[in-house]
Amino acid sequence: MHIERVRDAASDAVADYARLTDVALRSAHEPEQGLYIAESAKVIRRAIGAGHRPRSVLMEEKWLAGLEPVLAPFDIPVHLADPDQLEAITGYRVHRGALAAFERPVLADPAELLASARRVVVLEDIVDHTNVGAIFRSVAALGADAVLVSPRCADPLYRRSVRVSMGTVFQVPWTRLPEWPQAAELLHRHGFTIAALALADDAVSLPELAADAPERLALVFGAEGDGLSRTALEAADQVVTIPMRHGVDSLNVAAAAAVVLYAVALPDEVGAPDEATS
Repeated sequence: MHIERVRDAASDAVADYARLTDVALRSAHEPEQGLYIAESAKVIRRAIGAGHRPRSVLMEEKWLAGLEPVLAPFDIPVHLADPDQLEAITGYRVHRGALAAFERPVLADPAELLASARRVVVLEDIVDHTNVGAIFRSVAALGADAVLVSPRCADPLYRRSVRVSMGTVFQVPWTRLPEWPQAAELLHRHGFTIAALALADDAVSLPELAADAPERLALVFGAEGDGLSRTALEAADQVVTIPMRHGVDSLNVAAAAAVVLYAVALPDEVGAPDEATS
């Protein structure tokens, strides 16, 4: 690595980090340019640990000593800036002090991920990056094998998704699915039962599903508000609901995913309730 101090916040050298508050711009720009932004020293370390290659780093000098061991092998610029310069470049106050631009890895073929998986999570058109990141964290913690996202789902490598996931987006295999019904055909071809989480008159309860869960199970979650599309529901083998009290009929999708994943976890993935820790 080679150290460069930022002299001009408008310099092309730090253009990868400009206007990070514009979600629409970043969502469109990052995949096209083959890069994503990781925020915080912990997330940067996890990305490098997962084999991702940084192309530059932008940080306050106080973070340099902690990141130098993992950055040293790379021939990349490390831009040092003070907090005001960071804000001028990114458009927001960078409280975690370190950002890195990474080369975006090539997405896996869905068939490769499904071949050996037993539990997968399918995200249909979830546009909130915070929810996507939180779901990845639950998947990592509760033992699902992969996340499959629809063509219009928010980018799991958008910096807010990465940050909320605490870097677990680098631990969990993921890729994009084709549209329905092609996605359902792919899942069925690999032996998966498709369970859609939604409200429906003919839905089974989560405890019923968990009591006799299929060996291979694909859990499909939809966006806040709109829920799952009609085509997703038509593709599902069964609709599943979480029993609730006090007139509440739904949870935040990230919370719902955590509840469902815990309920249907395979015995070797999550301990029995009496083994859990607070």
